[in-house]
Amino acid sequence: MNYPVWYVPLIGSGWVIGMIAITHVYISHFAVGGGLFLAMTEHKALREGRKDWLQKLVGYSKFFMVMTGVAGALTGVGIWFAIGLASPEGTSTLIHNFVFGWAMEWVVFIVELTLAAVYYYTWNRLPEKLHLAIGYCYAVSSYLTLVIINGILTFMLTPGAGWMSVAGTGNEATKFFDAFFNPTYWPSLFLRTLVCVSLAGIYALVFFSRLDGHKEGETKASMIQWAAKWVIPAYLLMPIFFGWYLWNVPAAQRELLSFGISTIGSGAFTQVTRMALETVLTTATVAGVVYFLAFLNPKEFKLGYALTIFFLGFIAMGSTESAREMLRKPYVIGGFMYSNGIRKYQIDGFNQGGFMTQSPWAPRAGDGGMPDPLQLGQRMFLGQCLPCHTLNGYRGMTRLLGGRDEAAIGNILEMLHEAKPDSPYVKYMPQLSGSPEEIKALQAYLFHAVSQGRTQ
Repeated sequence: MNYPVWYVPLIGSGWVIGMIAITHVYISHFAVGGGLFLAMTEHKALREGRKDWLQKLVGYSKFFMVMTGVAGALTGVGIWFAIGLASPEGTSTLIHNFVFGWAMEWVVFIVELTLAAVYYYTWNRLPEKLHLAIGYCYAVSSYLTLVIINGILTFMLTPGAGWMSVAGTGNEATKFFDAFFNPTYWPSLFLRTLVCVSLAGIYALVFFSRLDGHKEGETKASMIQWAAKWVIPAYLLMPIFFGWYLWNVPAAQRELLSFGISTIGSGAFTQVTRMALETVLTTATVAGVVYFLAFLNPKEFKLGYALTIFFLGFIAMGSTESAREMLRKPYVIGGFMYSNGIRKYQIDGFNQGGFMTQSPWAPRAGDGGMPDPLQLGQRMFLGQCLPCHTLNGYRGMTRLLGGRDEAAIGNILEMLHEAKPDSPYVKYMPQLSGSPEEIKALQAYLFHAVSQGRTQ
């Protein structure tokens, strides 16, 4: 089980990871697309003799370097810190399985940061062709980071049959390429490439919207329209590649979308559907706003318009990443490890010998024997429920179980423990494991916690 337990009141550890990760993804994808944008824009300016563009690109490259090299790097470290605390078992699996992949990514990342700094600080100090070559080298190195990370991210949803055939044997690393080039690798790579291209245009719209339309009207108009051309085609192509991506997602995960749609009225599970709808609505809005306000009226395009597009894009990114995470339920690594860090093959052993027998929280000799039922139930909650639930906050047990007596709570735990195929819970919740005594203790603890919540 995950140890030590990281308890985050009210919002839970998942939201901490989500807030850091969505921010990082919004910056890191800009780092990939923005590098290509800088190189191609400089290339276009040199070919057309646009000195006004080159002057503006100097400032933009500084903004780019600070945003990606500082904010991007800090949030990247933040993700590692958060996932290491929230899901040490899942993080450990990724590290051990992709140790050489991570090593390659860090080498490429160092090259990327170095080239970004060299590109900015050598404006007007190197021959034009050499400086442009540095820009393209940065674009290539930055894209390689996406190529590597994409394999690891998609593995978590679709590990692939080859890797699953050796999962749990200790020989998982021998199937590195099976895991890396998994079923959703290529559609995800193309889809994320379009996201990178669109974000390059969105960030550019924010930066160049600050130009004075009266004093620098022609420069502003041409650069705003150029940036808009990076956004609109990418957004129009995204549905095609998103459909390709869903086609390669396992049927059980695709059912979460249809299940969410069919239960909108009852509200049983609609989060993934809501996130998907938010993505559709925000991306369509962004495409429309960019076309009508930026491309058709570039001189009048204001910073406020650009920031609105920027935040709509952030919502779209957050919704998309949240939906992707929800598609993995009830797993953190599809078909292998549940979201609470328990490997699927461990369930039978925990049911026979007890969950606490393999837990660092289990009592040791000299501790006075087994804890009382409430203490044992709390440890079961920490080990199997806390990764996705809180007591009184996000997905809080007080709200979810409020109004139920102890027997009703026991019935729910029994359904989770049996995990029958026709149970709606198996679609998005891990199978509850443990001995009858442990599950009874969890029942008593949840009833006590819910009762305490109702009286406060």
